[in-house]
Order: sequence, then C-alpha cells, then structure tokens
Amino acid sequence: MDVVLWVVTGLLAAVFLFAGTNKLVIPREKLLAAPGGGWVDDFDEGFVKALGAAEVLGAVGLVVPGAVGAATFLVPLAATGVGLVMVGAAVVEVRRGEPAHALLNLFYLALAVFLVWGRLGPAPLG
Repeated sequence: MDVVLWVVTGLLAAVFLFAGTNKLVIPREKLLAAPGGGWVDDFDEGFVKALGAAEVLGAVGLVVPGAVGAATFLVPLAATGVGLVMVGAAVVEVRRGEPAHALLNLFYLALAVFLVWGRLGPAPLG
C-alpha cells in the first residue's frame, strides 16, 4: 500500500508543481490563450499568481515531509489542500461549461482523497 500511496503522491506533486510553476512564470496573456486557459479571464493576475504559489507549496508539502520523515502530518494536510483547489477548479469549469476539464479535476480530487485516507489510515508515515 505504501508504494501505491507514494506513486499517487508523486503524480499529484508533479501535476501541481507543473501547473503552479506555469501560473507563476507564464504571462497572463499566454495562460489565457492556452487550451483550457479561459478560466484565467475570470480572475485577476494576483489571484492567478497566488494560486500558482499555493500549488507549488502543495506539491512540496505532499513530498518533502514524507521523504525526510519529519512533520509527516503535513502530507495529509497538503493533500486536503490540493483537493480543495481541485474542488474550486471543478466548480469554475462547470460554471464555464467545460465539463471535460472538470472531470480531470475531479480525478485529481479522488487521488487526493485516496492519499488522505491512506496516510491517515492503513499506511501512515512516520
């Protein structure tokens, strides 16, 4: 079970690190022009950058505590945080009439829920 949880952790961390870094370094106009980037028009630049920073921090929080064996309680908290981001993203995309993107976010939400369940239940870290 621990291996499966680490694979899920790695996948979620990679997705959030990639997405967050893109939001931090790519200009707003390019994000808006990207496929599926229409949501950017609904928010100001400060929010998009803050969301990117939160996603990067979430990725770090998913991996680092478990990898170093310190403050491992942060892993399920980080997974809860990224899950909440996915709920918000799904709501925005459903409102925008983009159900396919919302389904992808709900998939990531399911992975985050699985990670919380796994780390608090059958395979706790530490």
